[in-house]
Amino acid sequence: MQSLTFKSGDGFKLGLVTEAGVIDVEAANGALGTSVPTNVNQFIASGSAAAADLIAKANGQSGAWLLERNSLTLGPVVPQPGKIICIGLNYAKHAAESGAAIPTSPVVFSKFSNTLAGDGESVPLNTKVAKEFDYEVELCAVIGKQAVDVAESSALDYVYGYCTANDLSIRDLQMRTSQWLLGKTADKFFPIGPVLVSADEVGDPQKLQVTTTVNGEQRQNENTSDMIFNVAQIVSYCSQYFTLEPGDLITTGTPAGVAMGMANKPWLKAGDVVVVEVEKLGALTNTMA
Repeated sequence: MQSLTFKSGDGFKLGLVTEAGVIDVEAANGALGTSVPTNVNQFIASGSAAAADLIAKANGQSGAWLLERNSLTLGPVVPQPGKIICIGLNYAKHAAESGAAIPTSPVVFSKFSNTLAGDGESVPLNTKVAKEFDYEVELCAVIGKQAVDVAESSALDYVYGYCTANDLSIRDLQMRTSQWLLGKTADKFFPIGPVLVSADEVGDPQKLQVTTTVNGEQRQNENTSDMIFNVAQIVSYCSQYFTLEPGDLITTGTPAGVAMGMANKPWLKAGDVVVVEVEKLGALTNTMA
């Protein structure tokens, strides 16, 4: 199952992606007599049974609740996560290009909700405070049910699905101190989308190709099999220290090929078009502004 959010008034509405178009869940509930949760976090927690029933009832029908995807302004696929958890230095080649030792346990940091952006949204670069703007394609896992001290063997059972993410970074701020926070939390510096894909459609999260292009030039191209800590290990590890809730985001690190790791340091600038893509999850496009 694939879901997305789209702009509506001052907020975002939940949509379900079908071959016929995007179902506006709120409108379809009223028209078709279904009761799918319209809040994204509640939808994620509820599982897919009600949504599957809605899609089945909608099959072959049309109405104001069926929208053309190209007509929508997309938002972040989870617009109100309780937590945005990030894992740093999680690909061996990226650790090497960063001049860092291979971590012996996951490097955990966070972003805030102000960093969220959707597919097609412009990302502002604050050149008054920094100049070293960088891209990071990442596989982002979305938690589907409460997880407390879960075993690695069952950790993936707590993942609802996955989306493509760009963990945009400001390197001169990130490296100013030992704390990375300032370089990771600029406005709209965590685009996620274009869709959220349920785990059953994705399969093994350690067999996905991840890529980045900047203005059509490929910068990153790697497989999630190169992760130092896999998704199950990361979910289990985090759940030992704090409770994970439905809608929480865990973005799992980036491979080699970031601007910081290149000799010529091709930092992002206004006008650059960055496309990050994770296999099976779709391409996420943002223009730097």
